[in-house]
Amino acid sequence: MDPATSAQIVPDSEHKGLVARLPQPLRDYALLARFDRPIGWWLLFWPCAWGLFLGGGTARLGILAWMLLGAIAMRGAGCVYNDIVDADLDARVARTALRPVASGAVSKRAAWGWLLCLCAVGLIVLLQLRWEAQVVALGSLGLVAAYPFMKRITGWPQAWLGLVFTWGAPVGWIEATGFDHIAPLALLYAGCWAWCMAYDTIYALQDREDDAVVGIGSSALSFGKYVKAGVAALYGMALGCWAGAVWLVRPDQLALLALAPIALHFCWQVLTLKEDGVDPLAKFRSNRFAGLLMAAACYVVGAA
Repeated sequence: MDPATSAQIVPDSEHKGLVARLPQPLRDYALLARFDRPIGWWLLFWPCAWGLFLGGGTARLGILAWMLLGAIAMRGAGCVYNDIVDADLDARVARTALRPVASGAVSKRAAWGWLLCLCAVGLIVLLQLRWEAQVVALGSLGLVAAYPFMKRITGWPQAWLGLVFTWGAPVGWIEATGFDHIAPLALLYAGCWAWCMAYDTIYALQDREDDAVVGIGSSALSFGKYVKAGVAALYGMALGCWAGAVWLVRPDQLALLALAPIALHFCWQVLTLKEDGVDPLAKFRSNRFAGLLMAAACYVVGAA
């Protein structure tokens, strides 16, 4: 990869080689939708799988595949919208200054067109769901639209992101069960919120200095010197809520053991977290594996 190509790829890209092989215009659009960073769509997808599996839809692998496609498309759409709104802020933060809209590689008008294309894919996926799940999925649009503005008005934008990025859990659950017996869903979703807030607080550790200079909110800043304690408390809340959801689905102490692997993973994250410029990104990305562990737990409980 030549230096000019490398300079146009953001530092936390996971697939620099693959993205670099695309022609420049296509590369810009791929970067805009974060196709070079699949961690985002996995984090959006896993709650869909958890809700579907825990709700008893363990045999519905076809709809699960549609949900994965929807997660890829809608995560991309969300990133495009976020970059359009945040272009001025992104240009002032070192880690985000190279994003296509902030750098001028893609115009805002072209970005809006790309956003509509991604939403069209999302609409195709939406039509595969039962009507109740369609209604729930559409309910997230207001949350998504408001998210980019949260960092401007609150020191805890991750709390709003937790509502947005785990909305797949209600969609998956309702797809499997309809609107009957939603008490486990409430606990599942609450746990998902805490999980998302924890991992995005870890992610935000990378930008604490820039965020403070620019004047935007971040839970990594708001927690101050208690970041690790805050993350630990959030992960503890997630596990407690998920344990309650599992118990309501299958009131058996053995069922709770399904959560042991992800509990150990969370302990590892907190105990080994370093507040430097490298480890937070690695710990953040490790939540892709945490999602798989939780999916396995939900599958075992939901299939029983």
